[in-house]
Amino acid sequence: MTAVFIVSAPSGSGKSTLVSRVLREDRKLIFSTSYTTRAPRGQEKNGEAYHFITREEFEERIAKDEFLEWAKVFDHYYGTHRGYLDRAQGTGQDLLLDIDVQGAAQLKKRIPGAVSIFILAPSRQILEQRLRARGEDAEEVIQRRLMGAAREIRNYQNYDYVLVNSQLEESVMRLRSIIEAERIRRIRMEDAMRPILESFGMDLAAPAEGKR
Repeated sequence: MTAVFIVSAPSGSGKSTLVSRVLREDRKLIFSTSYTTRAPRGQEKNGEAYHFITREEFEERIAKDEFLEWAKVFDHYYGTHRGYLDRAQGTGQDLLLDIDVQGAAQLKKRIPGAVSIFILAPSRQILEQRLRARGEDAEEVIQRRLMGAAREIRNYQNYDYVLVNSQLEESVMRLRSIIEAERIRRIRMEDAMRPILESFGMDLAAPAEGKR
């Protein structure tokens, strides 16, 4: 059974670095590359960081219901194409999504069993330091991102897990631990359990007897 993992975080929280590390170390994960109408930044390449498409094409895809979720952020569209979930289910892998709080809320409605993880910087001051260290944004953009972070953080209670990204190695370990623990939840293990139970002459759907 394919598990779906949603990772959200304010810009500058270190989410992309964490996700990249986990994807390199866990070959059972497929990453859902989001579609967006914003322009590439820095060394971003089409199909790697994002699929960059026009506003008109994005709106056509919305009309065709091609997205599991989509949102408009800072005047640009972002969305998750349903083809990634189809691929994960077809190959027996799990799906990891890097999406914002709006998209996460939509996806949870479509896939209630999706596991959501919210990543935080240790403080506002550290978040601001990280944003400035990237050297990509003007002061106006940095301030807008900080205000956006304050709004996003209010949604942390809607997530299954919260991970404070203080030390990279520790945070990678914790994120991987969440993923591994969720994979062995009973509901995800039932396909694997069926032949084991049948070997004992038991039916997976049969209620368990009480202990004596």
